[in-house]
Amino acid sequence: MPRDGGTLRVVGSSDVEHLDTASAESVGARGLDRTFARTLFGTVASNTFAETVPVHPDVAERLPTRANGGISADGLTYTVRLRGDAMWDTRPPRPVTAPDFVRGFKRLCNPATPSPGRSYFTSTLRGMDAYCRGYARVGARGIGAATSGSAGADARTAAALAAYQNAHDIEGVRAADDRTLVFRLTRRASDFLNLLTLGYTAAAPREYDSYVPDGPAFRQHTVSDGPYRIAEYRPGTSYLLTRNPAWRAGTDPLRERHVDRIQITLGQDSPEAVQQQLETGAADLAWDQPVPTPALARLRSGHDPRFAVREAPSTSPYLVFNLRSPNNGHALADRDVRRALARAVDRSALVKVVGGPAVADPLHTVIPPGTTGYAPADPFPTPGDSGDPATCRRLLASAGYPGGLTLRFPYRVNSVHKLIAESLERNFAACGVRTVLTPDTGGDFYGRTLADPGRGAAGEWDIAAPGWTPDWYGSNGRSVLLPLLSGRSLGPGSTNYGGYRNPRVDALIDQALTAPDESRSADLWRRADQVVTQDAAILPLLDRKYTIFTSSRVRNALFLPTAAGDDYTRIYLAR
Repeated sequence: MPRDGGTLRVVGSSDVEHLDTASAESVGARGLDRTFARTLFGTVASNTFAETVPVHPDVAERLPTRANGGISADGLTYTVRLRGDAMWDTRPPRPVTAPDFVRGFKRLCNPATPSPGRSYFTSTLRGMDAYCRGYARVGARGIGAATSGSAGADARTAAALAAYQNAHDIEGVRAADDRTLVFRLTRRASDFLNLLTLGYTAAAPREYDSYVPDGPAFRQHTVSDGPYRIAEYRPGTSYLLTRNPAWRAGTDPLRERHVDRIQITLGQDSPEAVQQQLETGAADLAWDQPVPTPALARLRSGHDPRFAVREAPSTSPYLVFNLRSPNNGHALADRDVRRALARAVDRSALVKVVGGPAVADPLHTVIPPGTTGYAPADPFPTPGDSGDPATCRRLLASAGYPGGLTLRFPYRVNSVHKLIAESLERNFAACGVRTVLTPDTGGDFYGRTLADPGRGAAGEWDIAAPGWTPDWYGSNGRSVLLPLLSGRSLGPGSTNYGGYRNPRVDALIDQALTAPDESRSADLWRRADQVVTQDAAILPLLDRKYTIFTSSRVRNALFLPTAAGDDYTRIYLAR
Protein backbone atom coordinates (compact mmCIF):
# COMPACT_ATOMS: atom_id res chain seq x y z
CA MET A 1 0.00 0.00 0.00
CA PRO A 2 1.23 3.54 -0.76
CA ARG A 3 2.42 5.48 2.27
CA ASP A 4 1.35 9.10 2.43
CA GLY A 5 3.47 11.85 3.94
CA GLY A 6 6.99 13.19 3.86
CA THR A 7 8.89 15.55 1.57
CA LEU A 8 10.05 14.59 -1.91
CA ARG A 9 13.41 16.34 -2.44
CA VAL A 10 14.24 17.27 -6.04
CA VAL A 11 17.57 18.89 -6.97
CA GLY A 12 18.90 20.32 -10.22
CA SER A 13 20.24 23.21 -12.19
CA SER A 14 18.08 25.74 -14.02
CA ASP A 15 14.69 27.28 -13.41
CA VAL A 16 11.96 26.85 -16.00
CA GLU A 17 11.96 29.37 -18.82
CA HIS A 18 8.19 29.86 -18.36
CA LEU A 19 6.04 28.88 -15.39
CA ASP A 20 2.79 30.02 -16.98
CA THR A 21 1.15 27.03 -18.68
CA ALA A 22 0.25 29.20 -21.68
CA SER A 23 3.92 29.52 -22.62
CA ALA A 24 5.70 26.70 -20.75
CA GLU A 25 7.50 24.41 -23.19
CA SER A 26 10.49 22.71 -21.55
CA VAL A 27 10.25 19.16 -20.26
CA GLY A 28 10.96 20.41 -16.74
CA ALA A 29 8.07 22.86 -16.95
CA ARG A 30 5.76 20.11 -18.20
CA GLY A 31 6.56 17.96 -15.19
CA LEU A 32 6.04 20.85 -12.79
CA ASP A 33 2.82 22.06 -14.43
CA ARG A 34 1.29 18.59 -14.10
CA THR A 35 1.29 18.99 -10.32
CA PHE A 36 -0.91 22.12 -10.25
CA ALA A 37 -2.58 22.60 -13.67
CA ARG A 38 -5.12 20.35 -15.37
CA THR A 39 -6.20 19.98 -18.99
CA LEU A 40 -9.29 18.48 -20.61
CA PHE A 41 -7.40 15.31 -21.55
CA GLY A 42 -4.04 13.82 -20.69
CA THR A 43 -1.87 10.73 -20.66
CA VAL A 44 -0.88 8.35 -17.90
CA ALA A 45 2.59 7.89 -16.47
CA SER A 46 4.05 4.42 -17.00
CA ASN A 47 7.37 2.67 -17.38
CA THR A 48 5.96 0.90 -20.45
CA PHE A 49 6.13 3.43 -23.27
CA ALA A 50 3.09 2.13 -25.17
CA GLU A 51 0.91 2.76 -22.11
CA THR A 52 1.81 6.47 -22.10
CA VAL A 53 0.53 7.10 -25.64
CA PRO A 54 -3.33 6.86 -25.47
CA VAL A 55 -5.41 9.91 -24.62
CA HIS A 56 -7.52 9.77 -21.44
CA PRO A 57 -10.05 12.20 -19.91
CA ASP A 58 -8.73 14.61 -17.27
CA VAL A 59 -11.20 17.40 -16.48
CA ALA A 60 -13.38 16.13 -19.34
CA GLU A 61 -16.02 13.53 -18.40
CA ARG A 62 -15.23 11.25 -21.33
CA LEU A 63 -13.53 11.09 -24.72
CA PRO A 64 -15.79 12.55 -27.41
CA THR A 65 -16.54 10.23 -30.33
CA ARG A 66 -18.96 10.19 -33.23
CA ALA A 67 -20.84 7.36 -31.53
CA ASN A 68 -21.49 9.35 -28.34
CA GLY A 69 -22.23 12.59 -30.15
CA GLY A 70 -19.07 14.34 -29.08
CA ILE A 71 -17.72 14.63 -32.64
CA SER A 72 -19.93 15.81 -35.50
CA ALA A 73 -20.41 13.72 -38.64
CA ASP A 74 -18.18 16.06 -40.66
CA GLY A 75 -15.43 15.89 -37.99
CA LEU A 76 -15.37 19.68 -37.57
CA THR A 77 -17.19 20.14 -34.26
CA TYR A 78 -16.13 18.67 -30.91
CA THR A 79 -18.34 18.94 -27.84
CA VAL A 80 -16.63 18.28 -24.51
CA ARG A 81 -18.53 17.86 -21.26
CA LEU A 82 -16.58 18.73 -18.07
CA ARG A 83 -16.52 16.94 -14.76
CA GLY A 84 -18.32 18.91 -12.10
CA ASP A 85 -15.93 18.14 -9.26
CA ALA A 86 -12.59 19.66 -10.34
CA MET A 87 -11.97 22.62 -8.03
CA TRP A 88 -9.75 25.70 -7.89
CA ASP A 89 -7.70 26.31 -4.76
CA THR A 90 -9.46 29.60 -4.08
CA ARG A 91 -11.19 30.94 -0.97
CA PRO A 92 -13.75 29.52 -1.02
CA PRO A 93 -12.93 26.75 -3.53
CA ARG A 94 -14.97 26.96 -6.73
CA PRO A 95 -15.45 24.61 -9.70
CA VAL A 96 -13.25 24.61 -12.79
CA THR A 97 -15.61 25.71 -15.57
CA ALA A 98 -15.79 25.81 -19.34
CA PRO A 99 -15.15 29.60 -19.37
CA ASP A 100 -11.88 28.90 -17.50
CA PHE A 101 -10.76 26.74 -20.42
CA VAL A 102 -11.85 29.41 -22.92
CA ARG A 103 -9.70 31.90 -20.98
CA GLY A 104 -6.79 29.46 -21.24
CA PHE A 105 -7.06 29.40 -25.04
CA LYS A 106 -7.34 33.19 -25.22
CA ARG A 107 -4.12 33.59 -23.23
CA LEU A 108 -2.09 31.59 -25.79
CA CYS A 109 -1.64 34.64 -28.00
CA ASN A 110 -0.96 37.28 -25.36
CA PRO A 111 1.80 39.62 -26.60
CA ALA A 112 3.73 39.50 -23.31
CA THR A 113 4.75 35.83 -23.56
CA PRO A 114 3.02 34.34 -26.62
CA SER A 115 2.73 30.58 -26.50
CA PRO A 116 5.19 28.50 -28.52
CA GLY A 117 2.27 26.13 -29.13
CA ARG A 118 -0.07 28.70 -30.63
CA SER A 119 0.55 27.54 -34.23
CA TYR A 120 -1.06 24.19 -33.36
CA PHE A 121 -4.30 26.05 -32.75
CA THR A 122 -4.14 28.92 -35.25
CA SER A 123 -3.94 26.22 -37.94
CA THR A 124 -6.81 24.22 -36.46
CA LEU A 125 -9.45 26.32 -34.67
CA ARG A 126 -11.81 28.68 -36.44
CA GLY A 127 -11.03 32.32 -35.80
CA MET A 128 -7.94 31.62 -33.71
CA ASP A 129 -5.52 33.17 -36.19
CA ALA A 130 -7.54 36.39 -36.49
CA TYR A 131 -7.93 36.58 -32.71
CA CYS A 132 -4.17 36.21 -32.24
CA ARG A 133 -3.31 38.80 -34.87
CA GLY A 134 -5.56 41.27 -33.12
CA TYR A 135 -4.11 40.45 -29.72
CA ALA A 136 -0.55 40.99 -30.97
CA ARG A 137 -1.32 44.67 -31.45
CA VAL A 138 -2.44 45.21 -27.85
CA GLY A 139 -0.38 46.72 -25.07
CA ALA A 140 3.06 46.79 -26.70
CA ARG A 141 4.10 50.02 -24.96
CA GLY A 142 2.67 48.89 -21.66
CA ILE A 143 4.54 45.62 -21.81
CA GLY A 144 7.82 47.42 -22.38
CA ALA A 145 7.15 49.66 -19.40
CA ALA A 146 6.14 46.74 -17.24
CA THR A 147 9.39 44.92 -17.82
CA SER A 148 11.27 47.98 -16.55
CA GLY A 149 10.04 47.21 -13.05
CA SER A 150 7.14 49.60 -12.60
CA ALA A 151 4.31 48.01 -10.61
CA GLY A 152 1.89 50.59 -11.99
CA ALA A 153 2.89 49.84 -15.57
CA ASP A 154 2.53 46.15 -14.84
CA ALA A 155 -1.02 46.66 -13.57
CA ARG A 156 -1.97 48.84 -16.55
CA THR A 157 -0.59 46.25 -18.95
CA ALA A 158 -2.43 43.39 -17.25
CA ALA A 159 -5.65 45.38 -17.48
CA ALA A 160 -5.13 46.08 -21.18
CA LEU A 161 -4.46 42.43 -21.95
CA ALA A 162 -7.45 41.25 -19.93
CA ALA A 163 -9.64 43.86 -21.60
CA TYR A 164 -8.80 42.48 -25.03
CA GLN A 165 -9.41 38.90 -23.94
CA ASN A 166 -12.74 39.71 -22.34
CA ALA A 167 -13.97 41.83 -25.26
CA HIS A 168 -13.01 39.41 -28.06
CA ASP A 169 -14.03 35.85 -28.72
CA ILE A 170 -12.47 32.99 -30.64
CA GLU A 171 -15.04 31.65 -33.06
CA GLY A 172 -13.85 28.08 -32.62
CA VAL A 173 -13.76 27.98 -28.78
CA ARG A 174 -17.06 28.53 -26.98
CA ALA A 175 -18.52 27.72 -23.59
CA ALA A 176 -22.09 26.56 -24.19
CA ASP A 177 -22.58 26.53 -20.42
CA ASP A 178 -20.36 26.15 -17.35
CA ARG A 179 -19.75 22.46 -18.06
CA THR A 180 -19.81 22.30 -21.87
CA LEU A 181 -17.14 23.36 -24.35
CA VAL A 182 -17.69 23.46 -28.10
CA PHE A 183 -14.73 23.52 -30.49
CA ARG A 184 -15.16 24.29 -34.19
CA LEU A 185 -12.29 23.34 -36.50
CA THR A 186 -11.21 24.85 -39.80
CA ARG A 187 -10.57 21.33 -41.13
CA ARG A 188 -10.51 17.77 -39.88
CA ALA A 189 -7.70 17.04 -37.45
CA SER A 190 -7.19 13.43 -36.42
CA ASP A 191 -4.86 14.61 -33.64
CA PHE A 192 -7.21 17.22 -32.13
CA LEU A 193 -7.72 15.32 -28.89
CA ASN A 194 -3.93 15.03 -28.60
CA LEU A 195 -3.72 18.81 -28.85
CA LEU A 196 -6.12 19.08 -25.92
CA THR A 197 -3.67 17.14 -23.74
CA LEU A 198 -1.04 19.88 -24.06
CA GLY A 199 -0.28 21.99 -21.01
CA TYR A 200 -0.79 25.11 -23.13
CA THR A 201 -4.54 24.37 -23.04
CA ALA A 202 -4.85 24.17 -19.24
CA ALA A 203 -7.74 25.95 -17.61
CA ALA A 204 -6.96 29.50 -16.41
CA PRO A 205 -8.83 31.02 -13.43
CA ARG A 206 -10.19 34.55 -13.61
CA GLU A 207 -7.51 35.66 -11.10
CA TYR A 208 -4.96 35.46 -13.94
CA ASP A 209 -6.54 38.54 -15.54
CA SER A 210 -4.83 40.59 -12.81
CA TYR A 211 -1.29 39.73 -13.92
CA VAL A 212 0.91 40.04 -16.98
CA PRO A 213 1.18 36.46 -18.26
CA ASP A 214 4.25 34.75 -16.81
CA GLY A 215 5.40 38.02 -15.27
CA PRO A 216 7.03 38.19 -11.81
CA ALA A 217 3.71 38.91 -10.09
CA PHE A 218 2.00 36.05 -11.92
CA ARG A 219 4.70 33.63 -10.81
CA GLN A 220 3.96 34.46 -7.18
CA HIS A 221 0.20 33.99 -7.59
CA THR A 222 -0.42 30.75 -9.47
CA VAL A 223 -3.75 29.08 -8.70
CA SER A 224 -3.99 25.30 -8.55
CA ASP A 225 -6.61 22.79 -9.64
CA GLY A 226 -4.18 19.87 -9.31
CA PRO A 227 -3.05 17.87 -6.28
CA TYR A 228 -0.33 20.36 -5.29
CA ARG A 229 0.00 24.12 -5.18
CA ILE A 230 3.09 26.32 -5.35
CA ALA A 231 3.34 27.57 -1.77
CA GLU A 232 6.68 29.33 -2.21
CA TYR A 233 8.70 30.27 -5.29
CA ARG A 234 12.15 31.84 -5.18
CA PRO A 235 13.15 32.56 -8.81
CA GLY A 236 16.18 30.60 -9.89
CA THR A 237 16.54 29.11 -6.43
CA SER A 238 13.67 26.90 -5.29
CA TYR A 239 10.04 25.82 -5.31
CA LEU A 240 8.02 24.46 -2.41
CA LEU A 241 4.87 22.59 -3.38
CA THR A 242 2.31 21.67 -0.73
CA ARG A 243 -1.03 19.87 -0.81
CA ASN A 244 -3.93 21.63 -2.51
CA PRO A 245 -6.78 21.32 0.03
CA ALA A 246 -9.42 21.70 -2.70
CA TRP A 247 -8.25 18.60 -4.63
CA ARG A 248 -9.80 15.17 -4.07
CA ALA A 249 -8.40 11.89 -5.37
CA GLY A 250 -11.71 10.72 -6.82
CA THR A 251 -11.93 13.83 -9.02
CA ASP A 252 -8.67 13.20 -10.91
CA PRO A 253 -8.25 10.10 -13.11
CA LEU A 254 -4.58 10.78 -14.00
CA ARG A 255 -2.86 11.93 -10.81
CA GLU A 256 -2.46 10.78 -7.24
CA ARG A 257 -1.09 12.53 -4.17
CA HIS A 258 1.09 10.84 -1.58
CA VAL A 259 3.90 13.09 -0.34
CA ASP A 260 3.01 16.14 1.74
CA ARG A 261 5.56 18.43 0.12
CA ILE A 262 7.75 18.62 -2.97
CA GLN A 263 10.91 20.67 -2.41
CA ILE A 264 12.73 21.60 -5.64
CA THR A 265 16.20 23.10 -5.13
CA LEU A 266 17.91 24.74 -8.12
CA GLY A 267 21.36 26.08 -8.91
CA GLN A 268 23.25 22.76 -8.85
CA ASP A 269 24.88 22.62 -12.25
CA SER A 270 27.11 19.59 -11.67
CA PRO A 271 25.51 16.25 -12.66
CA GLU A 272 28.11 14.52 -10.50
CA ALA A 273 27.13 16.52 -7.42
CA VAL A 274 23.44 15.79 -8.02
CA GLN A 275 24.17 12.09 -8.49
CA GLN A 276 26.12 11.97 -5.24
CA GLN A 277 23.18 13.45 -3.35
CA LEU A 278 20.83 10.85 -4.85
CA GLU A 279 23.13 7.92 -4.05
CA THR A 280 23.73 9.05 -0.47
CA GLY A 281 20.05 9.78 0.14
CA ALA A 282 20.46 13.54 0.58
CA ALA A 283 18.00 14.03 -2.31
CA ASP A 284 15.41 11.87 -4.05
CA LEU A 285 15.11 12.90 -7.72
CA ALA A 286 17.06 14.91 -10.27
CA TRP A 287 15.22 17.90 -11.70
CA ASP A 288 17.04 18.35 -15.01
CA GLN A 289 20.18 16.23 -14.79
CA PRO A 290 20.52 12.75 -16.28
CA VAL A 291 22.81 10.23 -14.67
CA PRO A 292 26.43 11.34 -15.34
CA THR A 293 27.95 9.35 -18.20
CA PRO A 294 30.90 8.00 -16.13
CA ALA A 295 28.45 6.43 -13.66
CA LEU A 296 26.38 4.53 -16.24
CA ALA A 297 28.63 1.50 -16.66
CA ARG A 298 28.88 1.01 -12.90
CA LEU A 299 25.13 1.25 -12.40
CA ARG A 300 24.35 -1.07 -15.30
CA SER A 301 26.87 -3.73 -14.36
CA GLY A 302 25.75 -3.64 -10.73
CA HIS A 303 22.08 -3.89 -11.68
CA ASP A 304 21.32 -1.07 -9.28
CA PRO A 305 17.52 -1.11 -8.77
CA ARG A 306 17.50 2.68 -8.35
CA PHE A 307 18.68 3.15 -11.94
CA ALA A 308 16.55 2.97 -15.09
CA VAL A 309 16.70 3.86 -18.78
CA ARG A 310 13.36 5.10 -20.13
CA GLU A 311 12.15 5.41 -23.70
CA ALA A 312 11.07 8.79 -25.07
CA PRO A 313 11.89 9.26 -28.78
CA SER A 314 13.29 12.73 -29.29
CA THR A 315 15.51 14.98 -31.39
CA SER A 316 17.85 15.73 -28.54
CA PRO A 317 20.03 17.55 -29.06
CA TYR A 318 19.95 19.09 -32.50
CA LEU A 319 22.06 21.89 -33.93
CA VAL A 320 20.10 24.97 -34.94
CA PHE A 321 21.59 27.55 -37.31
CA ASN A 322 20.63 31.19 -36.80
CA LEU A 323 19.65 32.18 -40.32
CA ARG A 324 19.06 35.77 -39.18
CA SER A 325 22.62 36.29 -37.94
CA PRO A 326 24.57 39.07 -39.69
CA ASN A 327 27.86 37.56 -38.53
CA ASN A 328 30.34 36.28 -41.13
CA GLY A 329 28.52 38.26 -43.82
CA HIS A 330 25.24 36.40 -43.19
CA ALA A 331 26.99 33.13 -43.97
CA LEU A 332 24.49 30.90 -42.18
CA ALA A 333 21.68 32.09 -44.45
CA ASP A 334 23.54 30.23 -47.24
CA ARG A 335 22.34 26.63 -47.52
CA ASP A 336 25.71 25.54 -48.94
CA VAL A 337 27.47 26.78 -45.79
CA ARG A 338 25.09 24.86 -43.54
CA ARG A 339 25.48 21.72 -45.63
CA ALA A 340 29.27 22.05 -45.36
CA LEU A 341 29.09 22.35 -41.57
CA ALA A 342 26.86 19.28 -41.46
CA ARG A 343 29.78 17.20 -42.73
CA ALA A 344 31.96 18.17 -39.78
CA VAL A 345 29.87 16.66 -36.98
CA ASP A 346 31.05 13.51 -35.23
CA ARG A 347 27.86 11.89 -33.95
CA SER A 348 29.75 8.81 -32.76
CA ALA A 349 31.56 11.02 -30.25
CA LEU A 350 28.27 12.53 -29.09
CA VAL A 351 26.85 9.05 -28.49
CA LYS A 352 29.79 8.39 -26.17
CA VAL A 353 29.31 11.74 -24.39
CA VAL A 354 25.74 10.89 -23.38
CA GLY A 355 26.44 7.28 -22.35
CA GLY A 356 26.89 5.04 -25.38
CA PRO A 357 24.60 3.04 -27.69
CA ALA A 358 22.38 1.85 -24.82
CA VAL A 359 21.36 5.46 -24.25
CA ALA A 360 21.44 7.13 -27.68
CA ASP A 361 21.54 6.55 -31.42
CA PRO A 362 22.81 8.92 -34.12
CA LEU A 363 19.92 10.78 -35.74
CA HIS A 364 19.90 12.30 -39.21
CA THR A 365 16.23 13.18 -39.69
CA VAL A 366 14.29 15.92 -37.96
CA ILE A 367 11.46 13.49 -37.22
CA PRO A 368 12.73 10.89 -34.72
CA PRO A 369 11.76 7.21 -34.54
CA GLY A 370 8.39 6.61 -32.90
CA THR A 371 6.95 9.71 -34.58
CA THR A 372 4.54 9.84 -37.53
CA GLY A 373 6.51 10.34 -40.74
CA TYR A 374 9.81 8.91 -39.58
CA ALA A 375 11.85 7.14 -42.25
CA PRO A 376 15.60 6.41 -41.90
CA ALA A 377 17.79 8.66 -44.06
CA ASP A 378 21.22 10.27 -43.99
CA PRO A 379 21.62 13.19 -46.40
CA PHE A 380 25.18 14.00 -45.27
CA PRO A 381 26.89 10.66 -44.57
CA THR A 382 30.36 10.47 -43.09
CA PRO A 383 32.50 7.38 -42.38
CA GLY A 384 31.29 5.71 -39.21
CA ASP A 385 29.21 8.79 -38.35
CA SER A 386 32.49 10.33 -37.19
CA GLY A 387 32.53 13.47 -39.35
CA ASP A 388 34.51 14.43 -42.45
CA PRO A 389 36.46 17.65 -41.81
CA ALA A 390 38.25 17.54 -45.18
CA THR A 391 34.94 17.58 -47.06
CA CYS A 392 33.67 20.32 -44.76
CA ARG A 393 36.71 22.49 -45.57
CA ARG A 394 36.34 21.89 -49.29
CA LEU A 395 32.64 22.72 -49.32
CA LEU A 396 33.15 25.85 -47.22
CA ALA A 397 35.78 27.06 -49.66
CA SER A 398 33.40 26.38 -52.55
CA ALA A 399 30.73 28.41 -50.76
CA GLY A 400 33.12 31.36 -50.56
CA TYR A 401 34.61 30.89 -47.09
CA PRO A 402 38.08 29.41 -47.57
CA GLY A 403 39.24 31.07 -44.34
CA GLY A 404 36.50 29.47 -42.29
CA LEU A 405 34.01 31.15 -39.96
CA THR A 406 33.68 32.32 -36.37
CA LEU A 407 30.46 31.15 -34.73
CA ARG A 408 28.96 32.31 -31.43
CA PHE A 409 27.71 29.27 -29.53
CA PRO A 410 25.78 29.64 -26.23
CA TYR A 411 25.23 26.38 -24.37
CA ARG A 412 23.21 25.17 -21.42
CA VAL A 413 25.20 24.56 -18.26
CA ASN A 414 23.20 21.63 -16.87
CA SER A 415 23.48 17.95 -17.74
CA VAL A 416 26.06 17.05 -20.42
CA HIS A 417 25.41 20.12 -22.57
CA LYS A 418 28.84 21.63 -21.96
CA LEU A 419 30.47 18.37 -23.08
CA ILE A 420 28.28 18.30 -26.18
CA ALA A 421 29.24 21.90 -27.00
CA GLU A 422 32.94 21.12 -26.53
CA SER A 423 32.67 18.06 -28.79
CA LEU A 424 31.06 20.16 -31.54
CA GLU A 425 33.70 22.85 -31.00
CA ARG A 426 36.41 20.27 -31.77
CA ASN A 427 34.54 19.08 -34.85
CA PHE A 428 34.30 22.57 -36.29
CA ALA A 429 37.88 23.43 -35.40
CA ALA A 430 39.02 20.50 -37.56
CA CYS A 431 37.05 22.11 -40.37
CA GLY A 432 38.69 25.52 -39.89
CA VAL A 433 35.73 27.02 -38.06
CA ARG A 434 36.20 28.78 -34.72
CA THR A 435 33.41 28.59 -32.16
CA VAL A 436 33.09 30.98 -29.25
CA LEU A 437 31.47 29.02 -26.43
CA THR A 438 29.42 30.96 -23.87
CA PRO A 439 27.73 29.34 -20.87
CA ASP A 440 24.08 30.34 -20.64
CA THR A 441 23.89 30.75 -16.88
CA GLY A 442 20.72 32.83 -16.71
CA GLY A 443 18.43 29.79 -16.59
CA ASP A 444 16.44 31.02 -19.60
CA PHE A 445 18.27 29.44 -22.53
CA TYR A 446 15.10 28.90 -24.53
CA GLY A 447 12.90 31.81 -23.53
CA ARG A 448 15.53 34.54 -23.55
CA THR A 449 18.45 33.42 -25.71
CA LEU A 450 16.81 31.48 -28.53
CA ALA A 451 13.15 32.53 -28.70
CA ASP A 452 13.83 36.28 -29.04
CA PRO A 453 14.08 37.08 -32.79
CA GLY A 454 15.72 40.40 -31.96
CA ARG A 455 18.67 38.67 -30.32
CA GLY A 456 19.00 36.42 -33.32
CA ALA A 457 18.91 39.33 -35.77
CA ALA A 458 21.54 41.15 -33.69
CA GLY A 459 23.91 38.20 -34.09
CA GLU A 460 24.06 37.40 -30.38
CA TRP A 461 24.29 33.74 -31.35
CA ASP A 462 25.02 31.74 -34.50
CA ILE A 463 24.53 28.12 -33.49
CA ALA A 464 23.01 26.39 -30.47
CA ALA A 465 22.18 22.85 -29.39
CA PRO A 466 18.65 22.73 -27.98
CA GLY A 467 16.59 19.56 -27.74
CA TRP A 468 13.06 18.71 -28.76
CA THR A 469 10.80 16.08 -27.25
CA PRO A 470 7.51 15.74 -29.15
CA ASP A 471 4.60 17.35 -27.33
CA TRP A 472 2.73 14.05 -27.62
CA TYR A 473 3.14 10.57 -29.06
CA GLY A 474 0.84 8.54 -31.27
CA SER A 475 -0.62 10.51 -34.18
CA ASN A 476 2.00 13.21 -33.79
CA GLY A 477 3.36 14.23 -37.19
CA ARG A 478 2.82 17.91 -36.54
CA SER A 479 4.46 17.79 -33.10
CA VAL A 480 7.96 18.20 -34.61
CA LEU A 481 7.98 19.95 -37.98
CA LEU A 482 5.23 22.48 -37.30
CA PRO A 483 6.73 24.04 -34.14
CA LEU A 484 10.38 23.74 -35.19
CA LEU A 485 10.37 24.69 -38.87
CA SER A 486 7.12 26.23 -40.07
CA GLY A 487 7.64 29.70 -41.47
CA ARG A 488 4.19 30.63 -40.21
CA SER A 489 5.21 30.17 -36.58
CA LEU A 490 7.89 32.88 -36.60
CA GLY A 491 7.81 35.67 -34.05
CA PRO A 492 8.50 36.21 -30.34
CA GLY A 493 8.35 32.97 -28.40
CA SER A 494 8.55 30.82 -31.53
CA THR A 495 10.42 27.52 -31.32
CA ASN A 496 11.53 28.00 -34.93
CA TYR A 497 14.62 29.51 -33.33
CA GLY A 498 16.74 29.97 -36.45
CA GLY A 499 14.07 31.79 -38.47
CA TYR A 500 13.79 29.15 -41.21
CA ARG A 501 11.12 29.79 -43.82
CA ASN A 502 10.38 27.61 -46.85
CA PRO A 503 6.99 27.86 -48.63
CA ARG A 504 7.40 24.32 -49.93
CA VAL A 505 7.67 22.98 -46.38
CA ASP A 506 4.62 24.98 -45.26
CA ALA A 507 2.66 23.62 -48.23
CA LEU A 508 3.59 20.04 -47.31
CA ILE A 509 2.59 20.70 -43.69
CA ASP A 510 -0.81 21.96 -44.89
CA GLN A 511 -1.27 18.86 -47.04
CA ALA A 512 -0.28 16.55 -44.17
CA LEU A 513 -2.76 18.24 -41.82
CA THR A 514 -5.61 17.75 -44.31
CA ALA A 515 -4.63 14.29 -45.57
CA PRO A 516 -7.55 11.83 -45.76
CA ASP A 517 -5.80 9.10 -43.79
CA GLU A 518 -2.83 8.42 -41.52
CA SER A 519 -0.80 6.68 -44.24
CA ARG A 520 -1.02 9.63 -46.62
CA SER A 521 -0.30 12.06 -43.78
CA ALA A 522 2.82 10.11 -42.76
CA ASP A 523 4.14 10.21 -46.33
CA LEU A 524 3.69 13.99 -46.48
CA TRP A 525 5.46 14.50 -43.14
CA ARG A 526 8.31 12.33 -44.46
CA ARG A 527 8.57 14.45 -47.62
CA ALA A 528 8.62 17.66 -45.58
CA ASP A 529 11.39 16.15 -43.44
CA GLN A 530 13.40 15.42 -46.59
CA VAL A 531 13.19 19.07 -47.64
CA VAL A 532 14.29 20.52 -44.31
CA THR A 533 17.13 18.01 -43.85
CA GLN A 534 18.42 18.68 -47.36
CA ASP A 535 18.26 22.39 -46.55
CA ALA A 536 20.20 21.72 -43.33
CA ALA A 537 17.76 24.08 -41.64
CA ILE A 538 18.63 22.28 -38.43
CA LEU A 539 21.02 19.40 -37.92
CA PRO A 540 19.58 16.45 -35.96
CA LEU A 541 22.21 14.82 -33.78
CA LEU A 542 20.86 12.17 -31.39
CA ASP A 543 17.75 10.21 -30.52
CA ARG A 544 18.21 9.79 -26.76
CA LYS A 545 16.67 7.72 -24.06
CA TYR A 546 16.50 9.14 -20.55
CA THR A 547 18.59 7.87 -17.66
CA ILE A 548 16.80 8.07 -14.32
CA PHE A 549 18.14 7.53 -10.81
CA THR A 550 16.10 7.80 -7.63
CA SER A 551 17.02 7.60 -3.97
CA SER A 552 16.44 4.31 -2.16
CA ARG A 553 13.30 5.62 -0.46
CA VAL A 554 11.40 6.46 -3.68
CA ARG A 555 8.54 4.13 -4.60
CA ASN A 556 6.16 4.00 -7.58
CA ALA A 557 8.38 6.09 -9.87
CA LEU A 558 6.45 6.18 -13.16
CA PHE A 559 7.78 7.88 -16.28
CA LEU A 560 6.19 10.67 -18.32
CA PRO A 561 7.95 10.71 -21.73
CA THR A 562 6.80 14.21 -22.67
CA ALA A 563 8.21 15.52 -19.37
CA ALA A 564 11.37 13.38 -19.59
CA GLY A 565 10.96 12.50 -15.94
CA ASP A 566 8.91 10.71 -13.33
CA ASP A 567 5.44 11.86 -12.34
CA TYR A 568 5.82 13.58 -8.96
CA THR A 569 2.16 13.03 -8.15
CA ARG A 570 2.45 9.24 -8.22
CA ILE A 571 5.53 8.84 -6.02
CA TYR A 572 5.41 7.81 -2.38
CA LEU A 573 8.27 7.38 0.07
CA ALA A 574 9.36 4.24 1.93
CA ARG A 575 9.09 4.22 5.68
